[in-house]
Amino acid sequence: MAYVDFVSAIHKKTKRDYLARVTEFPKAEAARLARQWDKDYWDGDRRVGYGGMRYDGRWRVVADALARALRPARRTTGSGCRLRQGFLLYDLTQAVPGLEVRGLDISQYALDHAKEEVRPFLDAGHANALPYPDASFDLVLSINTLHNLYCYDLDKALREIQRVGRQHRYLCVESYRTEEEKVNLLYWQLTCEGFYTPTEWEWWFRTCGYTGDWSFIYFE
Repeated sequence: MAYVDFVSAIHKKTKRDYLARVTEFPKAEAARLARQWDKDYWDGDRRVGYGGMRYDGRWRVVADALARALRPARRTTGSGCRLRQGFLLYDLTQAVPGLEVRGLDISQYALDHAKEEVRPFLDAGHANALPYPDASFDLVLSINTLHNLYCYDLDKALREIQRVGRQHRYLCVESYRTEEEKVNLLYWQLTCEGFYTPTEWEWWFRTCGYTGDWSFIYFE
C-alpha cells in the first residue's frame, strides 16, 4: 500500500473560481441537481456539474501511467466510479492492447451516454455492493468517487474494492491539508459527503482492510 499520484496533474489544469461557485448559482440547488446523477450533472450547466462530457484524450496520460506502474495484465474494473463516462476505461484498452475492462456506475444517464467502444462492458450498480466475484480483477480503480459516499457506504465500498481485486488496487479521493483548501473544497464540491484530511483517509483504509494504492486531489 503506497501513495502514488496518477491524477493531480490533470486536476490542476482546471482553473476554478471558488467564490463564483457559491455566488453565481444557488449552491444548494446546484448540489440537489448534481446528486440526481442525470443530464444536468453530466451535460448541463457547468455550475451544476461537468458542463458537457466529450472525449478529448486527456485521460490517456493517466492510462499510460497506470499501465507502466501497475501493469494490468488481463482484467481491469472501474468500481463505483463514473470514469468520465468510460473515457479512462477506453484509454486503458488503448494503452494495454487486449485488456478486458468492466465499469460500474450508479447513473443510468452516464451508462447510456458512455463512450461507444466500452459501453457494452459497463454495469449499473453501487460501489457498496460490486456485482463481481471475489478476486475478479488484476486492477481495480476508483477515481474521484468514494468521497461522495456516507461513512457507512464508504466502509462497504473500500471492503468491496479489496474483495474483487487480486493484484492491484488504486483510488483517488478529494482531501484537504489546510483551512484554505477545506474552504475551497466546500465551495467547489457538489456531491461530496466525506470531508477528510489525508490522515483520516489513511485511517479509513486501515480500518477497512484496504491494501491498495491511493492519492489525493486538493483544491489549492
